[in-house]
Amino acid sequence: MYLELVYNGHENEAKSFFEKFHGDQECYYQDDLRILASLTKKEHMRGNETMLDFRTSKFVLRISRDSYQLLKRHLQEKQNNQIWNIVQEHLYIDIFDGMPRSKQQIDAMVGSLAGEAKREANKAKIFFGLLKEPEIELPLDDEDEEGENEEGKPKKKKPKKDNMGSKSKKQDPNAPPQNRIPLPELKDSDKLDKIMNMKEATKRVRLGPDCLPSICFYTFLNAYQGLTAVDVTDDSSMIVGGFADSTVRVWSVTPKKLRGVKSATDLSVIDKESDDVLERIMDEKTASELKILYGHSGPVYGASFSPDRNYLLSCSEDGTIRLWSLLTFSCLVGYKGHNYPVWDTQFSPYGYYFVSGGHDRVSRLWATDHYQPLRIFAGHLADVTCTRFHPNSNYIATGSADRTVRLWDVLNGNCVRIFTGHKGPVNSLAFSPNGRFLATGATDGRVLLWDIGHGLMVGELKGHSDTVYALKFSRDGEILASGSMDNTVKLWDAVKAFEDLETDDFTTATGHINLPESSQDLLLGTYMTKSTPVIHLHFTRRNLLLAAGAYSSQ
Repeated sequence: MYLELVYNGHENEAKSFFEKFHGDQECYYQDDLRILASLTKKEHMRGNETMLDFRTSKFVLRISRDSYQLLKRHLQEKQNNQIWNIVQEHLYIDIFDGMPRSKQQIDAMVGSLAGEAKREANKAKIFFGLLKEPEIELPLDDEDEEGENEEGKPKKKKPKKDNMGSKSKKQDPNAPPQNRIPLPELKDSDKLDKIMNMKEATKRVRLGPDCLPSICFYTFLNAYQGLTAVDVTDDSSMIVGGFADSTVRVWSVTPKKLRGVKSATDLSVIDKESDDVLERIMDEKTASELKILYGHSGPVYGASFSPDRNYLLSCSEDGTIRLWSLLTFSCLVGYKGHNYPVWDTQFSPYGYYFVSGGHDRVSRLWATDHYQPLRIFAGHLADVTCTRFHPNSNYIATGSADRTVRLWDVLNGNCVRIFTGHKGPVNSLAFSPNGRFLATGATDGRVLLWDIGHGLMVGELKGHSDTVYALKFSRDGEILASGSMDNTVKLWDAVKAFEDLETDDFTTATGHINLPESSQDLLLGTYMTKSTPVIHLHFTRRNLLLAAGAYSSQ
């Protein structure tokens, strides 16, 4: 109604209307109201993105059939035709049968710029299961191989199969077909890495309420360049930092230093058939604990290592995504497609594919050998602030400043889930290891838990007093760690949060199960830093929790 008054030239009436009613709106709409307040003349509306959003998208309101009939009868009795016309023109009323929701249930789901998600938006079937793992035989340890049997004869080298992988060998009924999307074939180095992963898994600590993880914190001291992004390799051997001075810095966090490949002249004389050829091609003269990568022309907002640790992605305010080689420590490709700053990028769990999201409100799917994006995921009404691949690589989750989280199908580019409930821009995402659940964190300090199979909110974790920038599930999915700008790391009982989930027609209509008023019984521990906001979390293969952030003297 305010915009209609401004558009028709009734500027004074619009101003008085705004001053009278803007205080009645919820606190999480105040940023939107400030933008509206700046539109005081018809000329201001031309080319304004917020104005375009209000004119082209309807606000979704989910109410029971009884409540809708009462609203309709009230407006007809009072002959409020103008208000009824506004309701029909600018609101999409999603009617459900059954009991009306309580105020607490409504408050749990509202907050989005466009209202709640339509129920139809969350009805598509989701293949949230994990893909069948390839058959990889785990060789015996050297000491076992060299042992003798009871008769004194040397033992035969029998490969043993990994216990951790045995449960994933069976096809998950909720898993997508193996060939639903083309995935890269495993290289020999990938198979060796999987074997190492399996060995590490046998030594993994089983976490729970009575066995919390040890936490190792990487503090970036004197980071006057402004630390803006952090990532850690899957094997926890390297850590990367993206900085506001446009540099990307890679550290080795093991005794093994970072080395580049020798020059072409030196490589030509190396015996390619030798067993240690991979070691011979490395140049010891270049060995150092830190490598600095130059190429971006603006602050670096996101970084991601490839699963095989051969490549590194970085995205920047300059609108580009760069692919760096960790063998030559040079830029291989600059991907251009975003017109504005790119806020986040992440490699697929299988490599080859990666996703990006930026200020232009869209997320893009890329392949390392294509200059152009393979998919463009459009639908958010504000910046795409964070992106995450599903563990099976068939789906991508995006969080946005429009206070929603969307799940996209990589196969066809369709949006298959819309989650509303956050009261501020979404800044962090994490999938559970089994692929069924999604955790989201935002500037409102809350962590919301979602069942992506049913499209329902199943948990709300309150405890942080500032933006939640980092979320991570433990390797076995029993613990959820959250890191925040309030200088704390919190550990939550994920098993208890997700157990005994029951759904019925009413939970489908409301969009969530009955949420407890307090989440303190799920909180297992709070760990404070001296003065370091937490911007990244990572569980090692043995379930040691790594956290990272830049020391703040303020």
